[in-house]
Amino acid sequence: MINPAMDPSGFVLLADFVPTIVQEIRYYSTYNFIGDRIDGYEEPCALLSIEAARALKAASGELFVQGYRLKIFDAYRPAAAVKHFVLWGIEDQDIRMKPYFYPTLEKQALFSEGYIASRSSHSRGSALDLTLLDMRTGKEVDMGGPFDLFSEISHPDYRGEGLTDEQYENRMLLQRAMVRSGFEPYECEWWHFRLKDEPYPDTYFAFPVSSRYLKR
Repeated sequence: MINPAMDPSGFVLLADFVPTIVQEIRYYSTYNFIGDRIDGYEEPCALLSIEAARALKAASGELFVQGYRLKIFDAYRPAAAVKHFVLWGIEDQDIRMKPYFYPTLEKQALFSEGYIASRSSHSRGSALDLTLLDMRTGKEVDMGGPFDLFSEISHPDYRGEGLTDEQYENRMLLQRAMVRSGFEPYECEWWHFRLKDEPYPDTYFAFPVSSRYLKR
C-alpha cells in the first residue's frame, strides 16, 4: 500500500498546466532566508495539486488580459523542507541572511510571529507564494517589499510608514484575483495564498520537488 504522504498522483507540474507563469523557485537556490538550498528541492520547478492548479489558471487568465503574468516563488513544499526550516531555527546559529530577510527580528521570533510554521500549508499541496510581473516592463510589480521579507510591512493589510497607496493597491490587485479564483490570503504575507477548498486538508506530503515523481 502506498504511503499517502509519498503519493504525487494528485499533483501536476505547474508550468505544464499554466504555461504563462514565470518561476523563480527560491528554495532550490541559495538566495533565501537560510542561505542554502533547502532539503527536498531536487529541481527548480513548482508542483501543485490539480485543484489548486485549475484555480490558479483562472487567476492567471484574469490577470493576463490586464497585462500581468504570475511569478511563482514556491508552491508545494515537502515535509523535509519544513523540517530544515525548524532545525535551522532551533539549532543553527547562522544568521548570515538576516540583513536581507529578517533585519528587525531575531530568528527565533520568525516562528512566534507566524512567518515560519512547524507544519506548513504548502506541504498539503494547495498553497503557493507568488507576485505579479508587468508584461510592459518585464519587471516585478512593486509590492512595497520583497518575497520572504519577514516584517510587519509584509502584512497584506499594512498601511503604515514605508508603503505607498500604489504599492498597497498592487497587493490588492493580486489578492482580488486570487480570492475570486478560490484562494485565501494569509495575514502575515502578501505573497502567500491557499486554496480555500483544498483537496488534502489533513495530508502533509513528503515526496521531493521534482518532475520525476509525478505520474504521467
